[in-house]
Amino acid sequence: MLKAWRDGIGRVNRAPAILFGLWITTALVSVPLTLEIRGRIQDHLGASLEAGSAASDVNYDWLQEFMGQAGGLSRTVTPSVVGFAAVLDNLSALVDATPRPAVVAAAAALYVVLLTFFSGGIIDRYARDRAVRAHGFFTVCGVFFFRFLRLGVLAAAAYGFLFGSFHPWLFDDVYPRLTADVTSERTAFFTRLGLYLLFGLPLAVVNLLFDYAKVRAVVEDRRSMIGALAAAGSFVRRNLWSASALYALNAAAFVGVLAVYRLIAPGVGTAGLSMWLAFGVGQLYVVARLWVKAVFWSSETALFQSRLAHAGYVRSPERLWPESPAAEAIAR
Repeated sequence: MLKAWRDGIGRVNRAPAILFGLWITTALVSVPLTLEIRGRIQDHLGASLEAGSAASDVNYDWLQEFMGQAGGLSRTVTPSVVGFAAVLDNLSALVDATPRPAVVAAAAALYVVLLTFFSGGIIDRYARDRAVRAHGFFTVCGVFFFRFLRLGVLAAAAYGFLFGSFHPWLFDDVYPRLTADVTSERTAFFTRLGLYLLFGLPLAVVNLLFDYAKVRAVVEDRRSMIGALAAAGSFVRRNLWSASALYALNAAAFVGVLAVYRLIAPGVGTAGLSMWLAFGVGQLYVVARLWVKAVFWSSETALFQSRLAHAGYVRSPERLWPESPAAEAIAR
């Protein structure tokens, strides 16, 4: 398990173009929303006195006024968008199944589609563990895009059940019954925390299965996504300890990224240098989060290949004469 994790990290670090591409994709989806919010704030502030105070510090009076008049995308402008509070807000929305404004949901859906398109080429690159040309990379992306869309329908059904049925049952039915006679807020808090863990377990299992379904589909060039999902379940069942421990290790790496960002996340600053420093720290967090996602895929690919004798697919071709380093040395 540790060997697969270290191998996965090495594969990600040897392919920085993949990470750069993921960052660019994230930026292309988020920047239009950012510019739209910027335009609405600029229109609302205009040349008023509040504009100067908003640029130099937090103007809560203006913010309350703006939030009271906001609609659609502008409703996302709250104190929770600053620094680490934005991360907590997103995590809270996930575990509490809180709906987002339609435009944000549409942007998230677009991001998922783009990630679905690129995921086939990314997993293939990590599986080969050697450089591939852009033509080869995008060819693989195209081949697996429609296969992964079919897999996405199965994933949507699974996540739909978890968030649409299992989550409401836990928190709308079970939680009120468990806390009906509770007088201590601490007891209620830990009860809800336990239900979060209970909800997170099947969520992690579903995520794990669909990750390995993608890995098996790419490495084995599977066309049937139902077959790939069944094969993923079989692999996880036979390698339950290793697959679970590797997933937990990657999850711990993500928690570590969150902890570091919590320590260095910027608060509210003034316009100018502090603003750009805050922007830079935020982008470093985005890159670190994408790196962890890439390590998820690469380490799971490494584990699968090591257990099912696909190592030959991983290794770079042997350097034989006249392509070996020795031949280059003689040529010089």
